[in-house]
Amino acid sequence: MKKKILLFFLIPFFLLSQTKKSVSDYANTITSNELQNLLYVYASDYFGGRETGSKGQKLAVNFIKEFYKKNNIKPGQGTEDYFQIIQNIKTKKYNLNNDVFVRGGVFNSENVVSVIEGSEFPDEYIIISSHLDGHGTHEGKIFNGADDDGSGTVSLLEIAEAFQIAVEDGNGPKRTLVFLHVTGEEKGLLGSAFYVKNPLYPLKKTMVNLNVDMIGRLDPKRKDKDSNYIYLIGSDRLSQELHDISETVNNKYTQLKLDYTFNEENDPNRFYERSDHYNFAKNNIPVIFYFNGTHEDYHMPSDTPDKINYDILTKRSKLIFYTAWELSNRKTKIKLN
Repeated sequence: MKKKILLFFLIPFFLLSQTKKSVSDYANTITSNELQNLLYVYASDYFGGRETGSKGQKLAVNFIKEFYKKNNIKPGQGTEDYFQIIQNIKTKKYNLNNDVFVRGGVFNSENVVSVIEGSEFPDEYIIISSHLDGHGTHEGKIFNGADDDGSGTVSLLEIAEAFQIAVEDGNGPKRTLVFLHVTGEEKGLLGSAFYVKNPLYPLKKTMVNLNVDMIGRLDPKRKDKDSNYIYLIGSDRLSQELHDISETVNNKYTQLKLDYTFNEENDPNRFYERSDHYNFAKNNIPVIFYFNGTHEDYHMPSDTPDKINYDILTKRSKLIFYTAWELSNRKTKIKLN
């Protein structure tokens, strides 16, 4: 009888010890195989280069939507089945490279938005963004955009899935996470500009934007040929505390070399102004832009998934996950400078 009573009390403790997971357990659900499988689809010829307003872009937004549906991650509030509809986008024809011209015109397009609601501070928001569009097809050549920005797109999908697994284990984030896939970046940051003018969640309640644009390749111009790096841009521009949290998280979990070369105010490349985080920064929302630098296939039809370094894509994705985890679960909001 005593043995039965003892077992009765021990079984719940045994079950608890078996189910309790750490943040690293969730980060480790982000795998190189899953990223590769997703990207080989998303950057395939089937999507025709994902140019804003094209058939391929419509296929792309449905691919993203179906991923979130499959993983039981909710659509963003105010969306039409995950889509934030943008009508009558006006764009100009421009020279992409080597006299390849991107068409202009008036287009209808969509941002794709999903959300994981916070358990304690549901009205405080962390937006994790990437752009879903590419340059399309020109002169019979498909600009697959595997790195730019297929890498960011699949990274967001894997990060969202990792957080959803935590939710299902009862370890969901305290703040609300918004996964924002914006359209029209390649035509002038149009999707993110539309979002900040028509926010689905109040900008004044948006704590930070983590923007992921090109994280699957290596910069051939780096003197240091070690692949274990990531360029960070903007982390200290509006919040030194955000910068410090980012550094601490990296030191604790991923030990990437955080390179701030392109964060210099006088950087001639002006990358700080060239991706979707900039529209959030202009609204006084602290940002981090995650970036691997340009390469010989940047904005070329040769930007294909076989050239992605999936091990480093995985590690960089984990850094973003860990950073979002810390920001979403800390007791207080980060402070502006």
